[in-house]
Amino acid sequence: MNRHVVTLAALTLLGCPALAQIGNPAGMGADTRMTEPGVPAPHQTNNQDRLFAQLAAAGGLAEVEFGKMAAAKANADAVKEFANMMVRDHSDANAKLKTLSDSAKIPLPDELDPDHAAAREKLEKLSDTAYDVAYIKMQIVDHQKAAQLLAWEISMGEDAEMQRFAAATLPVVLDHLHRAQELQAELTDAAMR
Repeated sequence: MNRHVVTLAALTLLGCPALAQIGNPAGMGADTRMTEPGVPAPHQTNNQDRLFAQLAAAGGLAEVEFGKMAAAKANADAVKEFANMMVRDHSDANAKLKTLSDSAKIPLPDELDPDHAAAREKLEKLSDTAYDVAYIKMQIVDHQKAAQLLAWEISMGEDAEMQRFAAATLPVVLDHLHRAQELQAELTDAAMR
């Protein structure tokens, strides 16, 4: 009889992840300061905030590095302009994210992650229009991921400042995505002529 009760309880918890987090519903860490039981103190981060900060920093770091490379190596002037905009906008966003992360004691990466390092190697081997097309295609994918990450932080984060940063950054990222899609259409059309 006890075995059936334990099995039923385990299946219930596995089938409903929200129930498995009773007492920690927002992904708060064990070291979270509370103003009262179940109420986090102001400026406390949860696991989603920490993961968001680290992933956003890794993406922002890559945007700046790839932007600098494209500004020097791209063939089309429009791609160079886009690359310069990436360096400027993502440097600003990276600085704001670092300030927020430092105050929350969230360590951020200071070098490219393995995926972006591999992408950089591929880009380094290309030139002319092939480079431009590959760079812009990568920008579309990276900005789609960034938009999803920002939306996730807005809905799942705990730290209000981090969520405001995500909300303020999302329109900029969507604008970058739209511009990259326009550039891809221009480059693809030019390559087909």
